[in-house]
Amino acid sequence: MQTKAPVITVGNTSWNRIPVKTRLILRGDNLAEAIQEGLSKANLSLSQSDILFVSEKAVGGSQGRYFVLGEDELHVRSLAKTLSKYVTKTPAGIGLGMPETMECALRECGVCRILFAAALGGFTRLFGRRGDFYRIAGSKARSIDGPTSGTIPPFNNAVSLAPLDPEGVSKSLSQRFGCTVAVVDINDLGGNILGCFPLNEDRQLILNILQDNPLGQGKAQTPAGIIRKVIS
Repeated sequence: MQTKAPVITVGNTSWNRIPVKTRLILRGDNLAEAIQEGLSKANLSLSQSDILFVSEKAVGGSQGRYFVLGEDELHVRSLAKTLSKYVTKTPAGIGLGMPETMECALRECGVCRILFAAALGGFTRLFGRRGDFYRIAGSKARSIDGPTSGTIPPFNNAVSLAPLDPEGVSKSLSQRFGCTVAVVDINDLGGNILGCFPLNEDRQLILNILQDNPLGQGKAQTPAGIIRKVIS
């Protein structure tokens, strides 16, 4: 795995990105406590000027927003099996191209919305336009991840869903740690800020600071990090 530089310069300001290693965060775990344990073990403390960023996988994991294939009950409808056959697989991941992930999209977004997205997306692709399916299906569909071999177990064999109420989670963690908090969905292909508190924080700046995915992918077990301005 490529090591990312800890410091990045955005505009005329340099920022340090400090990874926070935690225990594996699973269904029913207390997210704030897990982060605090990680901070304490690394002898790190947060100040009001810091930005704590937390991966959507960690938030969703604590909320139980995943299905381990073969363990958790996930009844797949025939509609999901049919629709998944028409999803284009890309190097970025399987997306909704397997019956289990498509079934989750039907549950999360609603059957009517997914069918409309599939119909219109299929039509516009005839004219060389791509991406309309996900634009119509929405962020919940885009956030569904299928099994990935390089991911830490049990998520290497699980379907993961978008976390619930990322704005509320950001606010709760901000009140706990006394700093700005962002719930982020960042990978090597890009990213999104799913939630942030305070609400007036510059989300584009946070995204720019995290543009190279400093926490990395896979089994690093660093689902959180600290953004700290470098004082020259």
